[in-house]
Amino acid sequence: MAATSRILVLGATSAIAEHWCRLRASAGDALLLVARDGEKLAAIADDLKARGAPDVQTATEDLADTAEADIRFARWGEQLGGIDTVFLAYGILGDQKDAQSDTAALTDGLQANFTSAVVWCELAARTFEAAGAGTLVAISSVAGDRGRRTNYAYGAAKAGLSTYLEGMAHRFAGTSVTVICVKPGFVATPMTAHIDGRDGPLWATPEQVAADIQKAIEKRKPVLYTRWFWFFVMLIIRNLPRPIFNKMNI
Repeated sequence: MAATSRILVLGATSAIAEHWCRLRASAGDALLLVARDGEKLAAIADDLKARGAPDVQTATEDLADTAEADIRFARWGEQLGGIDTVFLAYGILGDQKDAQSDTAALTDGLQANFTSAVVWCELAARTFEAAGAGTLVAISSVAGDRGRRTNYAYGAAKAGLSTYLEGMAHRFAGTSVTVICVKPGFVATPMTAHIDGRDGPLWATPEQVAADIQKAIEKRKPVLYTRWFWFFVMLIIRNLPRPIFNKMNI
């Protein structure tokens, strides 16, 4: 990715996105940060400018709401003067018990983690197809690799997003458009602050994940498990025979 890239960051207040943006700020890229929390966006923008970003703009919007999505995406492109990279990093973890008992909670999770994300990814794809080049990076999750009793509502949404990105990567194979599906495992972010054991060996920091993502972009790697060992963890989980899998409380 060139050092003068114009980058649209959807969900810029996520810890992973913020740390990745720091890498791009130090490289001199122009950034447009989109998220719901305008105050936090402004603080992040100031920090990125101090780190060397020549142009950091913000847009306070609810990305789960896709009303007039085409118009909004076009406006962001105009603000940046064109889009070279789209980084999609928002989502909600939710609670499986809430999803099972509260239809609104289930719907909100699917809208945030799958439906809206697909809309923004497809708008990015149209933009890059017209331009003949571009990079789309979207954060999915290892949770989508196999449905598990503890988080299958979230996992199903992420599985759908991963499949959509896989198809999109196939669509653009052999072109100058790159599509990268990022599958993090456990990451110590505010979204996971309620989970115990965040200092365990399977946990990563946002800084580590951001660095892995940047390497994947440079290598045009279509699927990234981060940290690397999650590829092997999920390979085992995906291939466990169902009678054994059903006895596990994971």
